[in-house]
Amino acid sequence: MKEKLNNNIKGFLKIHDPKSGEIFFEGSNAIHCENISESLAQSMSNKNLGYIYQMSFGNGGTSVDPTGTITYLPANSTGQNADLYNETFTKVVDDNSLTNTDTTRNNLTVLHTPGKVYTDILVSCLLDYSEPSGQQAFDNSTDLDGEFVFDELGLKTWNGSASNLRLITHVVFHPVQKSLNRQIQIDYTVRIQTLTNLSTT
Repeated sequence: MKEKLNNNIKGFLKIHDPKSGEIFFEGSNAIHCENISESLAQSMSNKNLGYIYQMSFGNGGTSVDPTGTITYLPANSTGQNADLYNETFTKVVDDNSLTNTDTTRNNLTVLHTPGKVYTDILVSCLLDYSEPSGQQAFDNSTDLDGEFVFDELGLKTWNGSASNLRLITHVVFHPVQKSLNRQIQIDYTVRIQTLTNLSTT
């Protein structure tokens, strides 16, 4: 008898204002299967590679026509060099990294319930009032292509240096403006699930 493992990785996230409770987006994302499989193998082999390091934000995932109709581009989930369409801001979420300046609000938490066949990685990221630098004062921009009107984000893993990261998830959503008058909290869950079946193959 040989044991056959069926692996499943899912990602889902909530983008919200932690003060007002307003939810800007809640949904699932695309998984980059090639990059995440390599990242898991590197991490499990103790190569000091493959761990989640950064959350990246961009403004190239959608286009809005004069009538307000939003066209969404497909998530980038193929090719080792896949990336956001137009990355405009990043935050380090690896709470073991010295480059993470606020590990209490930007961090990784492993969540597991004994007896369950899945484990979650909760990636928490807060865009505070003062960041990014250069943002507008109020969330009333009419320019939906603004640098900090985000419509895409992704998680990236460490691949040897901060300039050589690997995209493992990507999600495109309706534009959300980050401005000085509000915080934006991202709760991003990556669920790793294994279903075990016995077979005679």
